Amino acid sequence: MTNMALFAEQQVRADLARLLLAAVEASGRARCDIARDAQIHKDALRRVLAGERSASLGEALRILAASGVAPHAHLLLFLVSSGDHAIAWLQSDLAQFFEDFSGELPSALERVLGNQLHDVKPRWAKGTAHRVARLLSDHIDELERKDVLLGDVFAGAEGGHRG
Repeated sequence: MTNMALFAEQQVRADLARLLLAAVEASGRARCDIARDAQIHKDALRRVLAGERSASLGEALRILAASGVAPHAHLLLFLVSSGDHAIAWLQSDLAQFFEDFSGELPSALERVLGNQLHDVKPRWAKGTAHRVARLLSDHIDELERKDVLLGDVFAGAEGGHRG
């Protein structure tokens, strides 16, 4: 059962303000420049970042984009996980990966599953998420092994030409 207290307007506003403030501060840009790029008045931006005013969905996305972060990934992380994950992943390759992955996932599911799409059970979500993470970990390990092998090959080739 969902805890409805988590969706109290003041709590959601405060958590979103914390994410947006962290993004703005991590950007290294002046707030007036972010306000201009996000097409929001600088006083409205100040009030949003202070948690005094709720940001619309469009405003939140534009503030994140103007701050130089993957806007959809961070807002999605904020909604499905916690503001802590969204903040921890600010300006990281992991956030960009999550943005691309979550954007591609619906089409990939339709393409790969086809008629089986309607057979998917909600109880499989957690196990599938862990399986995808393990698959990604194995993929990274394989790429690192290949990099080491290629590094050894190139090091041997360079050494052979000098002697």
